[in-house]
Amino acid sequence: MLESLLSPNTVAVIGASRSPGKVGHAVVANLLASGFQGTIVPVNPQANEVLGLKCYPSLDAYGKPVDLAVIVVPPKAVMEALESAIRVGVKAVVVITAGFKEVGPEGAALERVLVERCKAAGIRLMGPNCLGVMNIHHRMNATFAAALPPPGPISVISQSGALCVAILDWAVKERLGLSKVLSIGNKADLNEADFLEALAQDKETRVVVSYLENITDGNKFLQVAEAAASVKPVIVLKVGITQAGARAASSHTGSLAGADMAYGAAFKRAGVIRAVHFEELFDYARAFAAQPLPRNNRVVVITNAGGPGIMAADAAESCGLRMVPPSEPIRQRLREALPPAASVGNPVDVIGDADPDRYMKAFELIQEDEGIDAIIVLVTPQNMTRPTELARRLIEAHRGVKPVLAAFMGGQEVAAAQELLVGAGIPNYPSPERAVAALKAMVDYAAWRNRPPRVVARIAVNRRRVNRVLQWHVRSGSPQVGEVEAKEILRAYDFNVLPGQLARSADEAVEVAERIGYPVVLKISSPDIIHKSDFGGVRINLATADQVRDAFDLMMVRIQRKAPRARVRGAYVEKMGPRGREVILGMTRDPNFGPLLMFGLGGIFVEVMKDVTFYLAPITQDEAMQMLKSTRSYALLQGARGQEPVDLEAIASALQRISQLATDYPQIRELDINPFVVGPVGMRPYVADARMTLSGIEPSRHEQVAH
Repeated sequence: MLESLLSPNTVAVIGASRSPGKVGHAVVANLLASGFQGTIVPVNPQANEVLGLKCYPSLDAYGKPVDLAVIVVPPKAVMEALESAIRVGVKAVVVITAGFKEVGPEGAALERVLVERCKAAGIRLMGPNCLGVMNIHHRMNATFAAALPPPGPISVISQSGALCVAILDWAVKERLGLSKVLSIGNKADLNEADFLEALAQDKETRVVVSYLENITDGNKFLQVAEAAASVKPVIVLKVGITQAGARAASSHTGSLAGADMAYGAAFKRAGVIRAVHFEELFDYARAFAAQPLPRNNRVVVITNAGGPGIMAADAAESCGLRMVPPSEPIRQRLREALPPAASVGNPVDVIGDADPDRYMKAFELIQEDEGIDAIIVLVTPQNMTRPTELARRLIEAHRGVKPVLAAFMGGQEVAAAQELLVGAGIPNYPSPERAVAALKAMVDYAAWRNRPPRVVARIAVNRRRVNRVLQWHVRSGSPQVGEVEAKEILRAYDFNVLPGQLARSADEAVEVAERIGYPVVLKISSPDIIHKSDFGGVRINLATADQVRDAFDLMMVRIQRKAPRARVRGAYVEKMGPRGREVILGMTRDPNFGPLLMFGLGGIFVEVMKDVTFYLAPITQDEAMQMLKSTRSYALLQGARGQEPVDLEAIASALQRISQLATDYPQIRELDINPFVVGPVGMRPYVADARMTLSGIEPSRHEQVAH
């Protein structure tokens, strides 16, 4: 796939220039400087030669087959250049030229024509508005960036051409080996998923790093990324997440979701390693490119200084790595090999006067320990250290069975050592925290690779009942599904809904209360009032007929005063349920990735701390449990600080049923069960309140009431 683009034999540069400083000159110069072994065909009607190469007035004049055409002419001349490329059988084009959809409607229209013509001719298009394409192993630099890093195992996909230039320049300075560098620009045709699919099959690429501002097709990306991550690490820096998620959302789930949560959930599902900052892209890539994956999360730190060791230990424990001590036999051998003042726990502190011999005794013993999965070596340049010799011996001793990461800290005294390490494939970091973060990325990825097969369980449900409710809302033009109907839908998916009924008068409310038994809860029922408590629309623990009657009458008066335009159907009278832990379960449908499930504890945990977690539907039992474990408040569910533990399996089961509902009914755009009350094992959890929003229904004029 994409062979003509990534490894062409003949490259035409349409818009080649004799003038240094012009893009068309730079592309030809870079092809020559990179040592491209194929044929370079400059095209410019105003020149006979460019940089010593024969220049043709058009591709028609060249007349021979061409694999790849790089177009660098002004926007209005791009279509003419493309037509000439089509006539000589070009299989792929890179349009470096800017001035398309990024500049406005006229440019967007021109871009659509460009794409349609390429598709009709069976040509793949990269760009427009991009830096170009580089294949360092193929000795091809078809970009206007002069920097050419050494060949290596890391390939780059970037939506920003300027960032590509910075990456290339930095990689030259750091001697970081790259394989392919792909600037995708406007990605009018070929996008991140296409290139990721190609790089997944590329034998010269061991790690893929990507800078993305948006994803064109969420479902396709998920499928391709998961397939790619199954064979090699995929690291993504996704930016543009703050404003992208700001949208009108009436539910807790919708308002908390946002684009960042959706991308995070998508990457988690697909096994994509997410870099939060630019430096993490290549911090992680260095580790993945040269080191084996760890078997588990047990790490030992070897250091000659207490402070850096503590920094590493803090970072490791904070991110979930296990700082386990060496096994007792290894610790005994360490005691024999190290001075009495040394520490043989974790970190293993070989103390400040350690020379390379002492460091290597500790390192070689830790390598032998079957209970250790990874080693981080910290070095500060003290009098006896001899960092360069230590680095050389570390390289020689590393067996390549478990990952070794280093942090030779300092400047000039450790520069030569750092260069040796990087050249030999042992990643070196300027601080312990960055080494730990890279190792954590490796541990998480290894765990994802070893995950059990995904089995999504399904339960028998009453779809007829759900269809009846949804059809009524379509006929009535009401996209808001209130508590009564939402609970009817949830009951069809085996949720426990307490006895209750809608009452249209105080007397009817009393009748319902006496039939279902006191105490009861009274809640306003209106499609125009979503957050009932904000309007005084909830009364709990009503124990007598008089309390129910008074609460009903007072509620109607308050609602009339606070929301005079709201359509009030009455009040929902419901049996008061047992006390338990209140959690929120929800779903919002992301436009790119589909149904996004949400879980969080109620009250301050969701309102103030925003302690929620999201996962893409459909989910497995394991993934549902992982949703619970990934919240900061998970310990409270387990029974921390004197709290009674709750039935975690019941919450996980409820999330799976919401997952099935969201998958079965794509017209449900948002769903909130708030709260879902869960207790200890043996108490059946119940839905205390619920609401949904449907898509594809034009709201009637009454639906415009402010909520």
